[in-house]
Amino acid sequence: MNLAVSWVERFASLVPEGAVVLDVACGQGRHTRFFLDRGHPVVAVDRDLTGIDDVQDDSRVEARELDLETGEPFPLRGRTFGGVVVTNYLHRPILAGLVSTVARGGVLIYETFARGNERLGHPVRPEFLLEPGELLEAVRGILRVVAYEDTIVDTPRPAAVQ
Repeated sequence: MNLAVSWVERFASLVPEGAVVLDVACGQGRHTRFFLDRGHPVVAVDRDLTGIDDVQDDSRVEARELDLETGEPFPLRGRTFGGVVVTNYLHRPILAGLVSTVARGGVLIYETFARGNERLGHPVRPEFLLEPGELLEAVRGILRVVAYEDTIVDTPRPAAVQ
């Protein structure tokens, strides 16, 4: 069983009780399961949903097979969520649309690779690495920032993250 990213664990309690959580690029579903275990309904989005086959029959899961990199606007714009979780994923063209889905009183929990990671491992291409302060700038004037780090993590492997 995959464990939740520590950044997600640290701030999960800020998601309002019972609020719907959007798990963007859910992959194998570690954060989908994490929030289900805490009583939250989850909208799980990925271009391949096979990683969450075991939870798709759960009435609290809305599984959406979506390719977020088609050049179209963020497909869930207009909906809002008490929690929006993104880890190890960056596609700049949808960032503003993604931020707009955070409900009033909700929380965006975002951790992905940052500049400096090219010295530690993959990804190395600039389009997959946040620039210093880029995530802060993306939410400026829209969301209140309760925590931000631009750091190196050691697990599951060394990586530069924001």
